[in-house]
Amino acid sequence: MLKRILFVIFLTSVLCARAGAQSYVKTTDLFKRADKESGELNIIQHPAIDTLLSRYILMSMRVYEENGYYGMNGYRIQIYSSSNRNAREESRKADAEFVNRFPDVTSRVLYSEPGYFKVRVGDFRTKAEATRLFLEISRVFPDAYIVPDIIRFPELNKN
Repeated sequence: MLKRILFVIFLTSVLCARAGAQSYVKTTDLFKRADKESGELNIIQHPAIDTLLSRYILMSMRVYEENGYYGMNGYRIQIYSSSNRNAREESRKADAEFVNRFPDVTSRVLYSEPGYFKVRVGDFRTKAEATRLFLEISRVFPDAYIVPDIIRFPELNKN
């Protein structure tokens, strides 16, 4: 019985030490400059802000590794999803048909385990923005629906 208690205490301490070994970013490190003529910046803030910034940076790095771009939470419209034997060809056909009918809207063919091919279109920040286009798309693709996804950042200088 004593051996079990000691083993649980040892295991708990190892796991706590492992969790504390994650990378940590300080705000002062983000604003350092290499040139000699710059002044000194003193940031006085609560230490929890450094923790939040560090979490945000790590999350952004994970999003970039998964998607190949930095993004934010948003919505897309999924017009096709299947794991059939010929799902790859069908997804490409659905994507080509969508591009022919809606050339101004971006589309992506995605693959996710275990063998699903999906076609998702658009980059919408809110569900209301996605609903406007969804009403048009659902006439052509009746199985379409709105899904939450990580979208690309919107362009700032749109005319």
